[in-house]
Amino acid sequence: MTDAIQALGSGGYASAESAARIWKAGLYAALAWAATAVVTVALPDVVPWGSAGLFAAITGAGAAILTVLAFSVSRLGKAGERIIYYGPWFIALGIWFLLWEVSTAKLGWLPKPFFSPPHGLLNVYVVDGPRLLVCILYTLRLWGLGFFSGIAVGFIAGVALGWSARVNYWGMPVLKLIGPVPATAWIPATFYFFPTTFAASIFIVALSAGIPVAILTASGVSSVNRAFYDVARTLGADNRYLVFKIAIPASLPHVFVGLFMALYYSFAVLVVAEMLGAKYGLGWYIQFQQAYSGYANVYATLIIMSVICAGIIKLLFVARDRLLGWQKGIL
Repeated sequence: MTDAIQALGSGGYASAESAARIWKAGLYAALAWAATAVVTVALPDVVPWGSAGLFAAITGAGAAILTVLAFSVSRLGKAGERIIYYGPWFIALGIWFLLWEVSTAKLGWLPKPFFSPPHGLLNVYVVDGPRLLVCILYTLRLWGLGFFSGIAVGFIAGVALGWSARVNYWGMPVLKLIGPVPATAWIPATFYFFPTTFAASIFIVALSAGIPVAILTASGVSSVNRAFYDVARTLGADNRYLVFKIAIPASLPHVFVGLFMALYYSFAVLVVAEMLGAKYGLGWYIQFQQAYSGYANVYATLIIMSVICAGIIKLLFVARDRLLGWQKGIL
């Protein structure tokens, strides 16, 4: 009798422990994603958009995955903890997809062509995916050439401005004069000074990226503690050593702030830069679709640009953490 009571007691405890390990946010998120899948296929569209079945399959699969995670996420260690951390976001996305789907495709409160349901954007990727891929490659080529050339020139100029009083005397007023002017304002001059529209586009992107890097680098170099230089000179260091071993490493926090600013500025002018006679590119694609009221294509392209920018920012954060690991415990 006692053994039976102990068995029942331990069984009840195990059941309570299992229930406590259920990830409730995952269940709520799975419910929201499943509701989105059901609404997508069960209710008719006011205007046909395409790829409704594919979107329902994706959200349904997401609901199934979230349901499995709700009962197993506690066994995944650190990965599970990270998934649990983003639980509210999974719920918010499911509800957002549901409301977005109902208000556009199902009830038409937000009408076509100005608004698109989520499966309308998905249909853009399905139908126009190859051309979008080509545009992504063209955009990355233009942005890469402009951004990296701009930050290279800006970094060198910033070091010179921060290190040399003479260069700062002549260069900083010019930089302060050019800096506030939007890079796109120089488009008329670029047609005269550059032989091709592609070269002009590279210059516009490079200018938008180089100015913040130059200003922040100069600020970082000029703000280095002079005691570091005095100690190094006492130990026999020359100017080359002072610049490359003290000034530049100490100014890297400012440099990375400039890089983050340069990244945002360069993406902001990218669309305008690709208007200068480009035949492909995400900016060109946006302008082309706007002319024909293809706003679903425009929104789909903006999502691509946001994802690319977010990915580059993530890589920049990783590089910053690697190079500035010595700051941990100091700042």
